[in-house]
Amino acid sequence: MRERFHCAPKRHIWFAVAAALLLLFLIGRKSQSAMTWLVDHVTQPFKQGLSAVTYLVPVPLAELLYVGLGLALVIALIRLPFVIRKAENRRREAYLRVLSLLCGVLTVADWFCLAWGINYYADGFQERSGLYAQPVTVEELYRVTALFTEELNDLCGAVPRDGQGLFNVEREDIFQSSTTVYSNLSREFPFLAREDRVPKKMLCSKLLSAMGFTGYYAGMTGESVLNVDSPACLLPATITHELAHQRGIASEQECNFLAVAASTSCDNVVYQYSGYLMGYIHLSNALYKADRELWTQLRQELAEEVLLDIQYNNVYWQQWESPVDTVSQKVYDTFLKSYGQEDGVQSYGTVVDLLVAYY
Repeated sequence: MRERFHCAPKRHIWFAVAAALLLLFLIGRKSQSAMTWLVDHVTQPFKQGLSAVTYLVPVPLAELLYVGLGLALVIALIRLPFVIRKAENRRREAYLRVLSLLCGVLTVADWFCLAWGINYYADGFQERSGLYAQPVTVEELYRVTALFTEELNDLCGAVPRDGQGLFNVEREDIFQSSTTVYSNLSREFPFLAREDRVPKKMLCSKLLSAMGFTGYYAGMTGESVLNVDSPACLLPATITHELAHQRGIASEQECNFLAVAASTSCDNVVYQYSGYLMGYIHLSNALYKADRELWTQLRQELAEEVLLDIQYNNVYWQQWESPVDTVSQKVYDTFLKSYGQEDGVQSYGTVVDLLVAYY
């Protein structure tokens, strides 16, 4: 072992430091107060500075990074047996190659944990705001769903529509209007205040649709990246969701709530409509399971334009139902659970309790 250390001391030190950092994270995540302090004073300020640099480039660097890391890993694994076979000392070469590979994997893992994983164990929106999800009665659920139905009916005629009656707002206009969407909500919850930058459009949006995703926040580069192939009617609310992640909120259900709350309270009617639409979908799905008769009553009151947008959105996502989508969602579900989000993908349903508590 001593001989192996001396043949590549820098790599062994690299491995030891990377492994120690990961172990420190695994131990430290048990202290929510410590994680919150690190997020507030270290990682969040660093990511804000990082995003100031990465946003100088118009294309999503995260997308290029993920593709590059994936290709590098595949190439390294393919070359590994050939390089070892040609080496004079095969055992030594195999050991050093595997060590280098482990160093790279551990470094990326450390980077991700510090840039984003840590946020899963820090205070979220509920702890910071004092607004907590509470058990919901069917009557309360009905009343809030009825409120969203009324708001949608009032707003649907105020947004541009095409000849078929569908939501028809230029995506570029939606992106450019995103930087002020949190202005009003941050007055109610000051910890949400920050300077926003226009999110980025994913280069391979259809791939993201095939995986069942509308966007993502890349903590490793500080970028919000959006799927621009999916229906535009929910794009404003989805952008607002990703901007919630920019504020250090890791929980998907809390970010869905913030997407609705920020969009519906802003001064932009397009964002208002999209926010109420996203909220209505969550609320009505819950009401459908709780009381089919009440759901039917409200569905019949919904304006034709709103129904068209919902149907168009459903048809779009139905075309992407495939094993790829299933596997992607399963992987993401496992990822969430690995970071303490015990409900996995199903945790998105908690947004209903927050919406009812707030509205």
